[in-house]
Amino acid sequence: MNSLAFFLGMIGTPQIILIVVVLLLLFGGRKIPELMKGLGSGIKEFKNAAKEDEQPATSKKQQTQEDNKL
Repeated sequence: MNSLAFFLGMIGTPQIILIVVVLLLLFGGRKIPELMKGLGSGIKEFKNAAKEDEQPATSKKQQTQEDNKL
């Protein structure tokens, strides 16, 4: 637990500024919005796929319960 608190305590304002500067140097100001848009759409697709995957599992469980009742 203490190692986790130590690790989380290391990230501060200077580190965040350094990360932003490195990202700007690597990708440039024009590419970053495109990267964030792609990341957001990827997360959205992942959530939709997870929801779709849960729905058939629920319906299969209901079918199994109905079959057992018959």
